[in-house]
Amino acid sequence: MDLAAGSGAAGVWLVVAAVVVVAVLIGAFVFGSRMKRKEPPPPLPEEQPRMPDGGPVREVRENREPEEMPRSEDRTLPHELRHQGSRTASGQDRPRWGEGSSGSFGGGGPGGAR
Repeated sequence: MDLAAGSGAAGVWLVVAAVVVVAVLIGAFVFGSRMKRKEPPPPLPEEQPRMPDGGPVREVRENREPEEMPRSEDRTLPHELRHQGSRTASGQDRPRWGEGSSGSFGGGGPGGAR
């Protein structure tokens, strides 16, 4: 008889736990709805970004070369360097692999032509 009484109490606790879980879920839904109402509305079609007059902006492809490192008598430490910019390279031809070269280290080719 003690077992029957114990299983009834466990059933009651399961029902109480289920009610608590449902209450938490309903509370989360209500909280989310209130937060959603506080958000600004989506932008109108007039407020959307427009394409520039010159058309879409395209990618610019160019070879760049670094600016020269400043020369000094003393050793230059990293914190003493300023931003090293770059400029457009004089030659805009893309570098190609040499004839007879595998193009990568350990590529199995015969090596560079000399």
